[in-house]
Amino acid sequence: MVKHDCSSVHQRDAEMACPVCNCKPLHVFWELSDVPIFCNLLWTNQNEARNCQKGEVRLAFCGTCGHIVNVAFDPDLVDYSQIYENPLDFSPRFQVYTQSLANLLIERYELHDKDIISIGCGNGHFLSTLCEIGNNRGVGFDPSLHERTEQLDVTNKIKLIKDYYSEQYSAYPCDLVVCRHVLEHIHNPKNFLMTLRHTLDKFQNTVIFFEVPNAVNIFRNLFVWDIIYEHYSYFTPTSLACLFLVSGFNVSDLSESYESQFLGINATLSDKAVSDFSKQARGIDHIARGVARFASSYNDLVNEWRQKLEQRKDDGQRVVIWGTGSKGVTFLNAFKNSPIEYAVDINPKKQGKFVAGTGQLIVSPQFLRDYKPDFVVVMNPIYGREIQNFLDTLGVSATIEYPLPSVYGK
Repeated sequence: MVKHDCSSVHQRDAEMACPVCNCKPLHVFWELSDVPIFCNLLWTNQNEARNCQKGEVRLAFCGTCGHIVNVAFDPDLVDYSQIYENPLDFSPRFQVYTQSLANLLIERYELHDKDIISIGCGNGHFLSTLCEIGNNRGVGFDPSLHERTEQLDVTNKIKLIKDYYSEQYSAYPCDLVVCRHVLEHIHNPKNFLMTLRHTLDKFQNTVIFFEVPNAVNIFRNLFVWDIIYEHYSYFTPTSLACLFLVSGFNVSDLSESYESQFLGINATLSDKAVSDFSKQARGIDHIARGVARFASSYNDLVNEWRQKLEQRKDDGQRVVIWGTGSKGVTFLNAFKNSPIEYAVDINPKKQGKFVAGTGQLIVSPQFLRDYKPDFVVVMNPIYGREIQNFLDTLGVSATIEYPLPSVYGK
């Protein structure tokens, strides 16, 4: 990927209004070109993977509500009707998290024998968990369902629809609307939430739970590999709360989870949208400081790892990465000619496929027994212990490394 001087950005980008609070100008602070449009499409051909469609990221910061947006995003390039594979449910660590989240929602909202709608339900596993634990009924919507969805344990209580959720489905009753890791992909998030609010008019007691990546974690702890083309929005706590308030919701709770990597917001329907959200927009200065140092920190980290990988190659050492989700694809695309030949993933549907943009073969953990890597680059430290257990079981003595700056956690 190639970084450009932000002074070359057209003035029209800075003059765009914030998609959350409608304020302007926005401050464009970082840009990257030659980025794969999709990180999680299944590529069966290496050349096609390397020549996948690319786009540009130009991140801009709103000093009013703290929102961060990719002003170069083109929604026409993003088609989720393709075979899109990004479930994290194969990880035991993530399974524990989703189980605890489901229990929390069921307990908080007394979800027993209730109706649940899941927007962007993916493979339907979280919806299935909510229905199984609470004896609930669920309807899931996702345009990328295809044939890949496994048979669910409670199919008599769940209906999955290969479509976007919209007003045409307003007849479906719902006590809870859950939407996880979808909102950041939507080009007009305010219009989406206002439409949702209107669709729920007949269900005034409905509660809402949305989950998104935490932009504060990305820019404070420099999780630079979390920046992908598919994410139009990068929500901070302030911008997420503001978005729901101006869209006709009351915010009952907003909190970080999954070691601060996620933001979860609980909301209810409001009689009117809030136009003054100055109280929610306090404390933006620390977000602005993280944004201000991001470009230089990104360059430092990429240069550090480029030198490290070149040295490993010169020393004849083998390096693999573990994790071919968004983080892994972004990392590999930062080093087009890296010596990394293989990427490990525990998702069997990804194994035998190729990484978008760079074409590394995706292999199973068992592959490492014979390959015997010297280093395993783990893309998300939250899975470090889990991956170390995998390596120990396989008898692989590789050293685990995390591609994070030394300031991580400070």
